[in-house]
Amino acid sequence: MDTTTSTSTPSAIPSQAARWTIDASHTTVSFSVRHMMISNVRGEFAGVAGEVTYDPRRPEASKVSVTIDVASIHTRDDKRDAHLRSADFFDVEAYPTMTFVAKSALRRGDGLEILGDLTIRGVSREVTLAVSEISGEHADPWGNRRLGATAATKIRRSDFGMNFNAILETGGVLVGDEIAIHLDVELIKQA
Repeated sequence: MDTTTSTSTPSAIPSQAARWTIDASHTTVSFSVRHMMISNVRGEFAGVAGEVTYDPRRPEASKVSVTIDVASIHTRDDKRDAHLRSADFFDVEAYPTMTFVAKSALRRGDGLEILGDLTIRGVSREVTLAVSEISGEHADPWGNRRLGATAATKIRRSDFGMNFNAILETGGVLVGDEIAIHLDVELIKQA
């Protein structure tokens, strides 16, 4: 007599994983940093490319790989952008891209926490992206399937060798160390 029983486990759920690519023209990778201890300066990177494997039934199996063209930085000030591209900050000549590669994903309420390696200036650190929103899959007018996601994280720029600063006469520093990162990503389903 066979006494084995079938149980439903996450690995027994048939995969509906699909491969998606980032639509750079509808994706925003933005950041903010404290300036002179009094306000936040914001900027973004226009050059973003990447791929996501996502199954809405098993989001914890998600895979993410993103590359950002660091020279595409834009903060609405050409002199500041040039300084950010210099060796004081991103050192674009030596390190033209930064990358994020996911290592794991955990379901958190309606969202996800994606743990991965962020590499800036050749230095890799583990960061967690808190994905707060994942839209349902939609058709666009051109026959593509699209999906969107919103995520955020915080890093310390000094962890990646970006130590430039100036002490202010009132105390404090010119540029904060903590960087808040916000992502609004639109993805296109691949065949």
